[in-house]
Amino acid sequence: MSDTARLRRPWLALILLLPWLAVPATAALPTAVADGTPLPSLAPTLEKVTPAVVNISVMARVRSHQNPLMQDPFFRRFFNIPDGPMPSQRTASAGSGVIVDARNGYVLTNAHVVRNAEAVEVTLVDGRVLKAELKGIDTGVDLAVLKVEAKDLVEISIADSSNLRVGDFVVAIGNPFGLGQTVTSGIVSALGRSGLRIDGYENFIQTDASINPGNSGGALVNLRGELVGINTAIIAPAGGNVGIGFAIPTSIATNIMTQLIEHGEVRRGVLGVTVQDLDTELAEAFKVQQRTGVVISQVLEDSAAQDAGLRPGDVVTQVDGIAVKNAVDLRNRVGLAPVGDEIRLDIVRDGKRHAVVAVIRETGGKAADGAAISNHIKGAQLRDLRDGEIDHASSGVLVEGVERGSAAAHSGLLPGDVIISVNRKDVRNMDQLRAAVTDPKAALLLRLNRQGGSFFVVIR
Repeated sequence: MSDTARLRRPWLALILLLPWLAVPATAALPTAVADGTPLPSLAPTLEKVTPAVVNISVMARVRSHQNPLMQDPFFRRFFNIPDGPMPSQRTASAGSGVIVDARNGYVLTNAHVVRNAEAVEVTLVDGRVLKAELKGIDTGVDLAVLKVEAKDLVEISIADSSNLRVGDFVVAIGNPFGLGQTVTSGIVSALGRSGLRIDGYENFIQTDASINPGNSGGALVNLRGELVGINTAIIAPAGGNVGIGFAIPTSIATNIMTQLIEHGEVRRGVLGVTVQDLDTELAEAFKVQQRTGVVISQVLEDSAAQDAGLRPGDVVTQVDGIAVKNAVDLRNRVGLAPVGDEIRLDIVRDGKRHAVVAVIRETGGKAADGAAISNHIKGAQLRDLRDGEIDHASSGVLVEGVERGSAAAHSGLLPGDVIISVNRKDVRNMDQLRAAVTDPKAALLLRLNRQGGSFFVVIR
């Protein structure tokens, strides 16, 4: 996604990379008061921290806009339009990153900063420009890890963001508009923000420290200079910063970063339930006094939920002592929990309160390489979509993973995509997908479900 990509509402735009230019100050403050006492300053802390925050330059190739009919092989054949690759163009963009491991050269940034990158360069504060290798990417939480080779790197200390409180002072450091390293300050305005309609899992720190395009992937630090978040988005009613920015907390980022470094991907867990929001009528029917929570409508076989003893009709009110707002909130909590972690669920069953403990499991279901089906989707890990596994699709073939640099990656497939038709034939499982592809070398017309929206794509 480019720095200008945005999600629109009639009065609200949520942007992943964030616009607005601050007006520079015209007067300098004195360095000391009249009696010679030094003024309070963040400068000593920032002098230690800023070398760990880098500028990221990305060269990417994106497909040019094209009428969807031009992607249909039957349409092209009817009008005798020659086959050929989708037109594309190279684009350049800028973002930010944070050095989290100086010895190994690991840099943490946002996934949307480096997605589809052909080449990535990291520029240090001292002016050195380094080529970067993409170590791993997770679009679900919007994080990526880069690796650079260099000596004398400076890493940032990482704090536990779960200790943050609303009102704590924080500083945002990044590369807004490609201007170069910039520092802004503010406070933590809110914690645990979700429901912002950003694709993936949400549990953001909200801050009024000014964040702008190019700040994405940069550092949000406390007054000790410790990393507490990775800046990622803002709300901008008129395309400008109004003091509401969002950062991924380190309590989430450190787990994702570790998995990306070790595995190149995130092994995300599931609870194994289908749920719906608790409303007034359901609360009365299930004898629940409160009006927030979720009702379990289905428990999948051989799942963590089944092992924990959960049943259809249970009302989940809290996870690990924190109230559950709705189905999206529960999905975020479970999806962000590491595989193997125990979570405590407070439930109401038949009007009585109970507590159960569930151990988060991997998604499960062995995936097959797309190479066994078509040359054009080699490198895509495919498997049947289980009933109730995701909210926006009930059947199809899930793209569980995509190998970097593979044919599937170049074709634009992303982890989490659900294939729902091939060559105009609906597919509900792997067997139907195999049957729909008769020639492994022929172009494919896929219909994908991506985060609830469906579209056609031609893959050659």
